[in-house]
Amino acid sequence: MTEARITVNGRQASIAPAPAHTTVLDFLRERGLTGTKEGCAEGECGACSVLVARPGVHKPTDWVAVNACLVPVAALDGQEVVTAEGLATPAEPGTPPTLHPVQEEMAVRGGSQCGYCTPGFVCSMAAEYYRPGRGPHDGPHDGPHDGPEAVDSEITGLETDAQTTGLGTDTDTATDTGANCPAPGHTPAPDVDPEHGPNGFDLHALSGNLCRCTGYRPIRDAAFAVGEPAPDDPLARRRDQAPPEPAPTRYTRDGSTFLRPATLAEALRLLRERPDAVPVAGSTDFGVEVNIRSRRERCVVAIDRLPELRTLHLASDHIEIGAALTLTETERRLDGEVPLLAALFPQFASRLIRNGATLGGNLGTGSPIGDSPPVLLALEASLVLADADGERVVPLAEYFTGYRQSVRRPDELIRAVRVPLPLAPVTGFHKIAKRRFDDISSVAVAFALDIDATEGVVRKARIGLGGVAATPIRALATEAALEGRPWTPETVEAAARVLRGEGTPMDDHRASALYRSAMLGRSLSKLYAQTTQAVSS
Repeated sequence: MTEARITVNGRQASIAPAPAHTTVLDFLRERGLTGTKEGCAEGECGACSVLVARPGVHKPTDWVAVNACLVPVAALDGQEVVTAEGLATPAEPGTPPTLHPVQEEMAVRGGSQCGYCTPGFVCSMAAEYYRPGRGPHDGPHDGPHDGPEAVDSEITGLETDAQTTGLGTDTDTATDTGANCPAPGHTPAPDVDPEHGPNGFDLHALSGNLCRCTGYRPIRDAAFAVGEPAPDDPLARRRDQAPPEPAPTRYTRDGSTFLRPATLAEALRLLRERPDAVPVAGSTDFGVEVNIRSRRERCVVAIDRLPELRTLHLASDHIEIGAALTLTETERRLDGEVPLLAALFPQFASRLIRNGATLGGNLGTGSPIGDSPPVLLALEASLVLADADGERVVPLAEYFTGYRQSVRRPDELIRAVRVPLPLAPVTGFHKIAKRRFDDISSVAVAFALDIDATEGVVRKARIGLGGVAATPIRALATEAALEGRPWTPETVEAAARVLRGEGTPMDDHRASALYRSAMLGRSLSKLYAQTTQAVSS
């Protein structure tokens, strides 16, 4: 294999002699590119945002913003990175550089005060600036962007909390994406969308960037003021060419090795031959362990670019989603075809995280408070597990065996997630959290109901829960309390009492057990209110 190298702002640089666990952030700063900042080392503040050339959805290449504090620099062997410094046009001798349009708008509209967070905002804003399909539009939902459903505090009955980013409307103490319709009293005017500008700029692109100075209004002003890239813009033109292919990598320093196999078969062979090997995809969870808990592994195997894990296939009886597709890629490629997943995506962390995180990683960690397991449980999803000898299919309801434990063996990888068809017609996802974005849920509830349109009887109910047990679980008793009964207030009230008793919620710093139980019951009542409003409207 050739020497591990990375292209930064158009110039190649050797990754050596950086240790194998070195992040992109540390690599850049050690080379004088200090616009990239460390604010949290957990992917929550966005001060470290940089642009990476990745396979595009609507063009050959997308400029994708990622958290440089989480990604190992070895994972970008052979790849292209642009920092805030690289956005400006280089100066002629004796003249200052020409600011990028995003930088110019941030400057003239007061979007920077202390300046610490500004380079990260600029990179996240630049990724949205170059998003194919962004442009002036008449309605709030043109183009391939993400827009969360109505968000409100009715599910808790509490007052609204402080804003997370302040870029859109007020944040609520409990947020949820609702069912397939806005919550009562929160139907937006058809021509009003405070989170998408007249230039098509989607403010959710900045949901992972925090600012402590500006109050966000001037940042929003800057975002809504940027125009279209000029015809001779080099980064815009770069989108029409394919991104670099992932380079097979073997990078060893100080007894630790970072490996990027070229094929799934090679990756599975490595996992079988090396019991110490740790598979890593987007590094949004593993990177936190490296930074905060000083986790050091002797062997890391990168699986995020394996072609066999990056497919999306629609069959007659199921949809198969590759385990290494990022959530952003999955969201944009599905384009709303699975409404329950479409409701999940905008509430999953932030755009910066979704640009790296994968369904396979979220399921592989086995966290009881992951956002995707409740949704996939409600969808009756199955996992395709692969090892060197072949594959097996495991229903997600049988996958988790204990706290962060599962039936997946150390030499197995999640190759894909299968969602059976047809989909339930009535769905809803309620994420109860203290912040609207970039937060961990206290409770997550996903519903998928089949209600007879003529008789109004619940023919089938599937409910996934997170945050109320040592593993994500199905609400089996509540499902039984709904099935075969009319979809009426009386049925919902009785089933809500059952739902409040599901799981074994605990007290912790996010919520009390009593609160979690109460939210379970309220979530079903809310779903009923939303569905009946949709029928009557």
